[in-house]
Amino acid sequence: MKRYRQHILYISLCLGLLIAPFCCSNIGAKDFVVVIDAGHGGHDPGAIGRISKEKNINLNVALKLGKQIQKNCPDVKVVYTRTRDVFIPLNRRAEIANDAKADLFISIHTNALANNRTAKGASTWTLGLAKSDANLEVAKRENSVILYESDYKTRYAGFNPNSAESYIIFEFMQDKYMSQSVHLASLVQKHFRNTCRRVDRGVHQAGFLVLKASAMPSILVELGFISTPEEERYLNTDAGTGTLADGIFRAFLTYKREQEIRLNGSSQTILPEDLPQPEEKTSAPAGTTPATEKKATARNNKPAPQPSEKATVAQTEDKAPVFKIQILTSSRPLAKNDKRLKGLKNVDYYKEGGLYKYTYGASSDYNKVLRTKRSITAKFKDAFIIAFKNGRKVNVNTAIREFKNKRNK
Repeated sequence: MKRYRQHILYISLCLGLLIAPFCCSNIGAKDFVVVIDAGHGGHDPGAIGRISKEKNINLNVALKLGKQIQKNCPDVKVVYTRTRDVFIPLNRRAEIANDAKADLFISIHTNALANNRTAKGASTWTLGLAKSDANLEVAKRENSVILYESDYKTRYAGFNPNSAESYIIFEFMQDKYMSQSVHLASLVQKHFRNTCRRVDRGVHQAGFLVLKASAMPSILVELGFISTPEEERYLNTDAGTGTLADGIFRAFLTYKREQEIRLNGSSQTILPEDLPQPEEKTSAPAGTTPATEKKATARNNKPAPQPSEKATVAQTEDKAPVFKIQILTSSRPLAKNDKRLKGLKNVDYYKEGGLYKYTYGASSDYNKVLRTKRSITAKFKDAFIIAFKNGRKVNVNTAIREFKNKRNK
């Protein structure tokens, strides 16, 4: 009898070990893991401009991107390949992503052209065969990092980053994450174009070693051209790096939300327009700046033009949130007749992150603003609703809930 009980106990233990993983799988969901790779570093400066080095621009944007994700996405684990100015071998960067079992790998770089040639714009790259000499040159420049490693011939199986023959291996590669990588790259370019207002140089493929070794959807971003003085200056401003980081962040959120809906049928990820962000400036008419307001007051001995009556609601309302439609973003103030406003009147703006963000309509009635948004969708397809309370930007979902609760009382 004792042996019989021991036998039953043994069988039960075995069954328990088999069943346990399935029972525990829903106890705690795995965090979404994103690895952010700041290209170059340490004794590898990357491309060198007149006033800066690529490694520092890359790190600046990488840290800003990671900070935004950590602030707004509690279910995301951010892993950096480096957080300071140190050299990390190329294959080690991919190892970090693989060891973290990352869901995404984002490598951040800055482009350059030789011989004093100039170009503008941002591009995003995925793994594949370079289909042009220009694409191959980009891959050669990024892969030449391995030449800083003493044992690169052994570590990379004789790969020569400067030899076109070495890149034949990418012709026969089957990347099972290709479609996801290309989709994320397309989202990044969409936001570089629409949110950041940068020249869109498109999505490309080339043989990047750092992407080849990573076992997850992966992209490599080229933020701009350090070899073009105007671009280099932009890439060295807080507004420039912040704007580019924000563009990548918005693409990341959209990608994450789509993947969650595809896998689970729903998503808790909040899209960019719903995120609370501190307001730097209250609304004012399009084309009006503090400087011009001062001049108007001095010249006419009367107050400078004030925001429209609708915009004033946002500053005086103490109880109800005020909803607005954000239609576009600009790095500088726009004139009232600027063609980008597409004929809209009573357009206001607020300043955030060094950018002028233009809004249309203002009301504490969410349904009214929603109807207004639908009426301008043909002109501003990327427009979205934001909310203010007591003069500060707030989470629009929270504001909508407050509006509905007050309406139902």
